[in-house]
Amino acid sequence: MAAEESTAVVPGTGPEDNIFYVTYTDETMLPDIQRLVSKDLSEPYSIFTYRYFVHNWPDQCICGFVNVPTADGAGTRREMIATIVSKAEEQEFGMKQGYIAMLAVDKRYRNRGIGSYLVRKGIEAMVRAGCSEIMLETEASNKGALSLYTRLGFVKDDKMVKYYLNGGDAFRLKLWVDRPSALRVVAPFLLQQEESGAAEQATASSH
Repeated sequence: MAAEESTAVVPGTGPEDNIFYVTYTDETMLPDIQRLVSKDLSEPYSIFTYRYFVHNWPDQCICGFVNVPTADGAGTRREMIATIVSKAEEQEFGMKQGYIAMLAVDKRYRNRGIGSYLVRKGIEAMVRAGCSEIMLETEASNKGALSLYTRLGFVKDDKMVKYYLNGGDAFRLKLWVDRPSALRVVAPFLLQQEESGAAEQATASSH
């Protein structure tokens, strides 16, 4: 299926023009999501874990694709090269909390800004869903992930000793949407929302 045939193409331009981004649509995408995520897991996820997220929050799962030649060279097919899987869940007192469960980029496409772009788009989707804070866990030894999330405004909220099955420690990271540390990431999206709302209001008042 070509990108233009999908009804779930994510708007915006990523770091590379040849990569397009699509939200989760159906189970045909699940094997590729599993393939990407499982390569970097410190512990395995069951199929039910994946389904819990993508079936309940399909708009919070964003996947990056490239078009590659088919085996016979007669055409192209799309290949998933990156994904972020999140949720936006209501907590106590009506507050919504976002949670980034999985982030994976194919090794061939790393260090090209794709992971950062996916996290930004994921944050936008969670803010759009009404989340006031976003959290995740990552291995304490994963310096690349810690650097990525810190650059995007996340801060260490807790350290969990021997959190993973392999005995590894984890940091819980949080992003509070209304705090200064998050504004450089969230502000452009919020401004876009305000401008869109103002334009719609102006159009409505002109009729």
